[in-house]
Formats: sequence, C-alpha cells, structure tokens
Amino acid sequence: MAVVALIAVGLTQNKPLPENVKYGIVLDAGSSHTSLYIYKWPAEKENDTGVVNQIEECKLKGPGISRYAHKLSEIDIYLTECMVRASQVIPKSQHEETPVYLGATAGMRLLRIEDAQLADRVLAAVTKSLSNYHFDFQGARIITGQEEGAYGWITINYLLGKFTQKLSWLYLRPNENGAQETFGALDLGGASTQITFVPQNKNIESPSNALHFRLYGRDYSVYTHSFLCYGKDQALRQKLAKDIRGTDGILRDPCFHPGYETVMNVSDLYSSPCTRRFAMIHPFSQFQIQGTGNYQQCQRSILELFNTSYCPYSQCSFNGIFLPPLHGDFGAFSAYYYVMDFLNLTLEETTSQEKVIDTMGKFCSQPWEELKTYFGDVKEKYLSEYCFSGTYILSLLSSYHFTADSWKNIHFMGKIQSSSVGWTLGYMLNLTNMIPAEQPYSTPLSHTTYIFLMILFSLILVAVVIIGLLIFYKPSYFWKDMV
Repeated sequence: MAVVALIAVGLTQNKPLPENVKYGIVLDAGSSHTSLYIYKWPAEKENDTGVVNQIEECKLKGPGISRYAHKLSEIDIYLTECMVRASQVIPKSQHEETPVYLGATAGMRLLRIEDAQLADRVLAAVTKSLSNYHFDFQGARIITGQEEGAYGWITINYLLGKFTQKLSWLYLRPNENGAQETFGALDLGGASTQITFVPQNKNIESPSNALHFRLYGRDYSVYTHSFLCYGKDQALRQKLAKDIRGTDGILRDPCFHPGYETVMNVSDLYSSPCTRRFAMIHPFSQFQIQGTGNYQQCQRSILELFNTSYCPYSQCSFNGIFLPPLHGDFGAFSAYYYVMDFLNLTLEETTSQEKVIDTMGKFCSQPWEELKTYFGDVKEKYLSEYCFSGTYILSLLSSYHFTADSWKNIHFMGKIQSSSVGWTLGYMLNLTNMIPAEQPYSTPLSHTTYIFLMILFSLILVAVVIIGLLIFYKPSYFWKDMV
C-alpha cells in the first residue's frame, strides 16, 4: 500500500520545474505622470492565478503624455530612461518576444475631447518612439474609463487569488460553493476615478455600467463606472473655478493651510474641459489663493461638486449615475493609497472613519510654515494639496454611500506582495490571454503537502522493509508468543 501510494503521489505531483520565463511591459500613461511596469512569469504556468510578478517599476521624469501635445519632439527623451532600464532588466535574448503595451487614461481622454487630432498626434509620436526599441511593441491607445475600472478589479482579485477555487487533495474537482468572494476596486487618479465591484443583486439597472466576465470557470456580473473630471487634480480645479465666482480676485480657501498663498492664472484654470461649466468672464486675469485651513468648510465646498438632487434609478452616487448597494470588501489604490499613506491613515485595525475625520480636521488647520518645516523633503505643490485631497477622498467615499460601519471594508492598498495595485497588470493579463474562461487543471496538493506525504510514505516503506527483513531472518522472535 505504501509503495502504491508513493507512486500515485509521485505521478500526480512530480512535474518538471519551469525551464524558462516570460516578460511583459506596460506603460501607464496617466494624467499627471507615466510609469513603466515590468512583469515576469513562468512560461509553463501562464494560466495559474498569482504567478505573474512585478519585478520593476520605473517612473518617467516629467508630466503625463498629454502635456507633450505641443512639444512632440521631446517624447523620445521622455521615454528613454525607463525604456533603457527595461532593456537592462530583461535578458537581451528575450527582448524581441517581450510585449510592450502603452495605455493612456483620463489625461488623454480629456485631450481627445479638446482636440482629437492632437491626441492622435501624441499617440503617433509615442508609437514611433517605442517602436525603435527591440521589444515586441503592441501599440499605444487610450483606454476607456470602463476598461480602467475593469482591469483594476481584475488586478486586485488576481493578486489576491480570488478567482481560483482551491482543490483538496482528496477531491480533484473544485466545489462550486467554495468560490471566493471578490474584492471591489476603488481607483483615484488625477483626472478620473473608478468604482468597480460585484453587487449582491446581479440585476444592474443601468446596462452601460454592467460588465460580464467568465474567469476560471465562474461567471461574474460586475458593476463599474468611471467619473471623468473627478480625479483629485481635476476636482480641485473644478472647486477653484466654482469658488472664484463672485470674488474680487482673492479666494480665501478652507482647503489650504492657514498662511498658504499662491497666484494662479484664470486662463490656466479654464483650460480644462472639466472647468468649463463654471467658466465666466472675470475682471482679473489672475487670482490669489489664501488658505484658511478648515476641514468642515472645505468639505462643504467639495460636496457642491456632486449633484445629488436627482436620481432616475433606485439608488445613485452623484450626477444621476446608478450605484447598486455596496457589497463586500474594497481595495482602494492609486491616489487613495498615496494620500492616506502620507496622512498615516492606512492601518485598518486602528483607523476608523471617525479617526480619519479627526485627523483631517487637525491636519488642515496646521499653519503652512509649520507644515513646511516638518515636511521639508516633500515638494510644496504636493504638500499644499494634501488637505484638499484627504477631504476630497472622504467626500467621494461618502457619495458612494460608505458609512462609519462600512468604512472597515475599505482596504488602502499600495502593493500586494511585490506588485503595485492598478489597472496595468489586468490590462496585460487580458491582452496576453493569460486568464482562462475555464478553471485550469492544477495539482491537487500544495508543494508542502506533497513533500510531507513523500516523506511519510517513504518512512512507512522503510519501516515495512525493516519489519519484513526481521520476519524473514528471525521469524521465531515474532511468533514465539503465539506458540
């Protein structure tokens, strides 16, 4: 029996070790910056969830690619440093088979609204530049807000291992009831924000917000919506455009710290499609912002950006957009994480909604000079906007109907294991067909269980052999008591 068991375990578990790996590159061309990610995975295990690892992240120096619309000749230099870095990280022998994808998000969506031909010229310049490298360039395109939300949802659940059903070594077929609950995805960028999750009720009232996936043998009905112009940077511009109406060129703003002052051009403020609804002629070409640092007043001003006066569905978030009742846990990433991490508010065990509000109240009221001294290594532009950004996050999440009770379901995520949380991994997995519709075959034992059983059966086998030899050479020792 021990020999049979040993052979059975060996036949089912003894697979050759991966002999080669594959690589993939994705550039996330956001509204405020571009990041390059390099992924690596065993070639023989492409359809196993969780096997793709991020091995490198390179942030390009400079703004988002939409800012290069009128200086296309600089795009080559802009991309060079990180593409050279990718050439160094990935073995030269695999360059030609390594796919490169560039996905542009809300910054380029806004540029396309302003000037479609200009957006096309930016993408053409990026394509020309990336085609000069000896990788397998697969194209540059502007992804939709719905795609951005969906790929972020796929990334989180892929990295958390939520798509596959674990197999018991006693049962080779997965139990349908053993399917894991997925996480929702909350993504906040500079120009847009996305919310994506699987609602408890599969009936999604607004068809444009519904996505249907079959992944690893299970069907998912997913709700997603992307709010263009409601990323943190464009939301700030909206708020400023709204608040300077009726002023004399001086805006006393509660979302900036007491003592903070800066001057801004009115033309710059109205240059975005997001602020045009507030555009008007002013008697001044510049206006001054003077911070007053009051969290409650800041939130009241921010909430005016969300129109909750009408809803054609059973429930809405804002601006008449359908939102089903929240369900399950949510991973909040990108600017959600960066802002809350700076404010030291990402620890789930100790950070309640009440504590976040209290922290924001104290932070916003801190004098600007005192804050600069304490955070001397942080760029002033970023430091000056954390009060607004933190308050905006609280306001946005409340518009999604997160309450003090459901706040515990929000998990602020920067990385899962070694991989950054965002849409890029899900984008690559989709384009390389690495997520199968059906559940792939996998070995029913973990490596640890396999080793344990091999040792156990080997010991049993050795014991049987020893006892057999003793019986053969000294039979009287075993049978004398029976005589």
